[in-house]
Amino acid sequence: MNTNKHFLKLLSNIAVAAFALVLAASASASAGHKFEAHKAIQWAAPENIPLTLDIYVPQTGKKNYPVLVIYHGGGWLINNNSIMNSMSEYVASHGEYVVVNVNYRLLPDNNNTTHLNQIVEDALGGVLWVKDNIAKYKGDPKRIAVTGDSAGGQLTAMVALAGRNLESDGFSGKTLGFKPTYLPKDKSAEKVAKEDGLKIQAAVISYGAFDLYKAAQGGFESPNNIFWQLAQAKARGIFGDKVSVEKNPDFYKAVSPIYNIPQATDYKLAPQYVHVGSTDTTTPPAAAQQYVDAMKAAGQAVEFKIYEGRNHAFLDNGCNEFLKVCFDRDAVDPLNDIIQFLDKVFATKK
Repeated sequence: MNTNKHFLKLLSNIAVAAFALVLAASASASAGHKFEAHKAIQWAAPENIPLTLDIYVPQTGKKNYPVLVIYHGGGWLINNNSIMNSMSEYVASHGEYVVVNVNYRLLPDNNNTTHLNQIVEDALGGVLWVKDNIAKYKGDPKRIAVTGDSAGGQLTAMVALAGRNLESDGFSGKTLGFKPTYLPKDKSAEKVAKEDGLKIQAAVISYGAFDLYKAAQGGFESPNNIFWQLAQAKARGIFGDKVSVEKNPDFYKAVSPIYNIPQATDYKLAPQYVHVGSTDTTTPPAAAQQYVDAMKAAGQAVEFKIYEGRNHAFLDNGCNEFLKVCFDRDAVDPLNDIIQFLDKVFATKK
């Protein structure tokens, strides 16, 4: 795993330069079409932390393509979007989607003061930036899907669920709403919410985290959580020292997908595809099943699959010896299923 928590700060040295443009071939040994990659495009700089994204455009001759936005995993504490490079390349070369691989703030950023709700705001802002700018890269802003694995799965679910819970004062006011890190010109968070400006057409949640409230009760904010050690950061409350899971459960539930699923009669969510490995102990199948059951109980469209013999993080680059997963061996079938799911969703929306 990449444990360099200073990546985004270092990246600022090159983000001001023109983005890199390269032609790339298939991400795997199997046949695939070519794609064009635009690297390190800065889309925001909250609290002077430059956030960048990479865009991959299929070269199959179409005027425009649906868009897949990716958020990486790492417990909100480690990694950056480069860990999803192989996935991005595979989807761009084996599917007909413009892929946008997005960086967001991590909890250790700004001297370990970033709050979890701000990370959600980065995810929301990333989608709004894509809607405003993706047409320049042959992406269709009216056909957008979002995906992410592990912590990125939580962010994906929150994009799908929280797009109408927006407030200009974020979590600092009397109620808990999100202020996207990027907002369209001349639009407030409230106006975006009223217009349903964050509406997406599909979501794919890969071994996601669905309950931050229970995670905090179980020790996520303590030094026993190895991700704090990997990030070389002091364990702390994910909303700062003045908020605790015992006294302020509403904060933790506000960023937990499991508590924010609307009834379909009130608001129909985009269809979701949820999947997880059968041997995953980090985000176990039972937790994914609970979320899927809650989606179904609310009348929302959801599909669920468990991949036998797979542990956590199988969509990340390369091999993880600790988890016994390798991208080339373990990711291809799930990625083909993701592409098939998206193809089916977008076929009905033409």
